[in-house]
Amino acid sequence: MVRRIVVGLAAVGAVALAAFLVLAPAYVERGMNPVTMPAEGWPVGAEARALHERLVIGDWHSDALLWDRDLLHRVDRGHTDIPRLLEGNMAVQVFTTVTKSPRGQNYDRNSAAGGDNITPLFIGQLRPPRAWFSLRERALVQAEALQRASDRAPDRLTVIRTRGDLQALLERRAGGERVLGGILGSEGGHPLEGDLANLDVLHDAGFRLMGLTHFFDNELGGSLHGEGGSGDGLSDFGRQVVQGMVARGMIVDVTHAAPRMVEDVLALPGTLPVLSHTGIASHCPSPRNLSDDLVARIAEAGGIIGIGFWSDVVCGTTPADVAGAIVAAIGVAGEDHVSLGSDWDGSVDVPFDAAHLPALTQALLDAGLVEAQIAKVMGGNMMRYLAETLPAD
Repeated sequence: MVRRIVVGLAAVGAVALAAFLVLAPAYVERGMNPVTMPAEGWPVGAEARALHERLVIGDWHSDALLWDRDLLHRVDRGHTDIPRLLEGNMAVQVFTTVTKSPRGQNYDRNSAAGGDNITPLFIGQLRPPRAWFSLRERALVQAEALQRASDRAPDRLTVIRTRGDLQALLERRAGGERVLGGILGSEGGHPLEGDLANLDVLHDAGFRLMGLTHFFDNELGGSLHGEGGSGDGLSDFGRQVVQGMVARGMIVDVTHAAPRMVEDVLALPGTLPVLSHTGIASHCPSPRNLSDDLVARIAEAGGIIGIGFWSDVVCGTTPADVAGAIVAAIGVAGEDHVSLGSDWDGSVDVPFDAAHLPALTQALLDAGLVEAQIAKVMGGNMMRYLAETLPAD
């Protein structure tokens, strides 16, 4: 009898543990990625909807791969999945891989040596054990998930690695196919683990964009939110990495980089840096936003500015607030250098999920932008940049 009780309790415990591991990550995601849209949705008129369907749309930043969902299936949490992205008429989405996030993360000062939020998340999600304690493997596991989704549903998702891939995607969409192009990116250069050889590992795995830092200083240099503050620029290793990225046709993302690091990148030939998800300091004076002068210099160097959707960088929670940040960005960087950088699924609040992206087109019309400007911001500028920057083959 005692043995039966013990076995029964063990079975109950195993079921409870399994239920926790299945439900807890989804519960965490639901709380970390809220949508502030009213239940009835944002009003979108017929003119805006028709315009939205004519646009070629691209976005520089989604962290959906972090949450270990099957992106091919629509869910009722988070901001993106393939069905919602296609419903919102997205043509190209950059999927970034998050590999380390400091405990107590904030915009002011974080230590690289502190606790890490991603380790327990990966263990709780039962990701492959090789990724539990290796930042490189965490990036690769997320990259493999995107590729598997593309292999399973090539009619809905294709991974873009070259200019030819991009051109083929745009031709398919022009022919009436509703298909999404996914580009792999890394949220910070720490998955390199201080070894330049890992740049080839990530490149071969399909990575075509890499941020240099995230919320902490790393081997490449200083973070905007690190212990060194704006005083830390590119390290010698960081310079080697940036030069290696340029040689491989990889996009250098200076989001989260300390101002001096951004300046060091701008001083290197051929970088054409992207500020993938940000706001404009004069419009929203947040410590997350770089100075207008530095944003203008990125644009002058041929780079692109991606405007985020969350309240910390646009100082509001409506589509009109995002549109206001875009208008401010045009004033600072010029209409040929502004694009979308939502930060969907990045532990942020947003006013709409991917399926309700037409609300932004309506807000841009309401803000006084004309169709040609909206076409540039919503994706035209991004497509031009990618066609000029991605590897030729």
